[in-house]
Amino acid sequence: MFAPIRGLGEIRAMSQSPATAASARKSPFDRALDLIERLGNKLPDPAALFMIALALTAVFSALLEGREVRVPKAGGTFDLLTVQNQLSGKALVTLLSTMVKEFVNFPPLGVVLVAMLGLGVADKSGFISAGLKSLLGVTPRVLLTPMTIAVGLLSLVAVDAGYVLVIPLGGVIFYAAGRHPIAGIAAAFAAVSGGFCANYVPTALDTILAGLTESGAKIIDPKYTVNPLCNYTFTIASSVLIVLLGWFLTDKVVEPRLKRLTIDGDPAEMPKMEPLSDKERKGLRFGVVTMALGIAGLALACLPAGSPFRGPAGDLTERTAPLMGSIVPLILILFLLPGIVHGKVAGTFKTHRDVVQAMAKTLNTMGYYIVMAFCAALFIYSFNTSNLGRLLAVSGANALASMGLPSGVTIAGMILVCTLVNLLMGSSSAKWTLLAPIFVPMLMQLGISPELTQAAYRIGDSSTNIITPLMPYFPLIVTFTQKYHRATGIGTLISVMLPYSLAFLIIWTLFLVTYWSLGLPLGLGASYTYGQ
Repeated sequence: MFAPIRGLGEIRAMSQSPATAASARKSPFDRALDLIERLGNKLPDPAALFMIALALTAVFSALLEGREVRVPKAGGTFDLLTVQNQLSGKALVTLLSTMVKEFVNFPPLGVVLVAMLGLGVADKSGFISAGLKSLLGVTPRVLLTPMTIAVGLLSLVAVDAGYVLVIPLGGVIFYAAGRHPIAGIAAAFAAVSGGFCANYVPTALDTILAGLTESGAKIIDPKYTVNPLCNYTFTIASSVLIVLLGWFLTDKVVEPRLKRLTIDGDPAEMPKMEPLSDKERKGLRFGVVTMALGIAGLALACLPAGSPFRGPAGDLTERTAPLMGSIVPLILILFLLPGIVHGKVAGTFKTHRDVVQAMAKTLNTMGYYIVMAFCAALFIYSFNTSNLGRLLAVSGANALASMGLPSGVTIAGMILVCTLVNLLMGSSSAKWTLLAPIFVPMLMQLGISPELTQAAYRIGDSSTNIITPLMPYFPLIVTFTQKYHRATGIGTLISVMLPYSLAFLIIWTLFLVTYWSLGLPLGLGASYTYGQ
């Protein structure tokens, strides 16, 4: 039976403890986070911030017009990147003519809206709430955090599904358990985005990065090959580290600070706290059976060697596999159908119009996100077209290469460079496309294997995802947190996520160095050294 939990009033009481007593006990780190939050929340609205960034991109691209940077390629050749002036007449006309296309094709937009249709029906019907209540009845409250983080890491198999599925559910689970919902969102966000390159199952990213690493290695050794699972053992170990570290940070650092944030969201949108009724219990059973049948049908469709879900090489998880491209529609279907069945059995849906209204109400709450997505799409298009991000990335990498530092220090410096580049460029593959031809050959000449270089890149590629507003899904996370605390702004979210970001960066780097020094297996067909 569903265990008693704290209600909204008790959570509010927790969040409104006297500020004076708390401030007297604040550590320097807490005061620093408070300062970051205050300064961050004084920034303009996120949508306006993206438009300001767009204007700055145009100005700096005009000032640096024609600046060139060379990116090495296999065979001793180079790609020449040139800063493109975004204030030129041609660039402005191109922006105008492609504005609608860039907005419509903004990757997170379709992913979010399509997935939210199915999740909205499952939510409004009561299916998600009933499922979470049953889950909480068998899951110890103390294990909610590691469970949320572990699921967040696993969701990376489904590409971007974690952003639209696991992160909002993290808030719902914590709220239903009487804990601060933003702590649940933070834990899930830290796993899905901050622990982006740690996992216990192979993902499409392994293949993408390995291909780019191999291209970089061929600059030095044309016959060099990189196994797609060359970091697999390290990513498994890293996933354990991220779960444990995220668990500690959420429960001991992040959630205690969140008690000062009142829960002032719309009560009608909050998960219901009452025990399950007989109808709800019956609806949940039918809904779960419907979802299980859907998953079983999908598995049967994927099993045959000639399945249309398989990619050209016969793999289900390769980048071009139709299954990978169908993840979001599958989320829609696998939540829509159980939601409808639960609603019919539990009595929350009377007719098909109730289903349509559930979809409409869900999308009504996404208006603010759509505005931010429009502004973000324009900025990211202009920033990428200007080549400013590429110029900064390659310049930073070249500067590190010219220092001639010891191997271990160079690895740490590389992680730091990748971390800083990550604040400006969201795409993992785009960053490694630029950096692999520089770092991989450079470190090979120091006797460091391409596989170890790639492992180091994965750390830098993950750690600062959760604190940069330029990450495409960052505005969506702000929207999720505003459901529970309406005044949440960029500064609030950054201050909440900064402990994860700093801890992941420092401890994960030390973990790699220790892992390296102990000679533990890095992955399949991988070594730590080259040419020795």
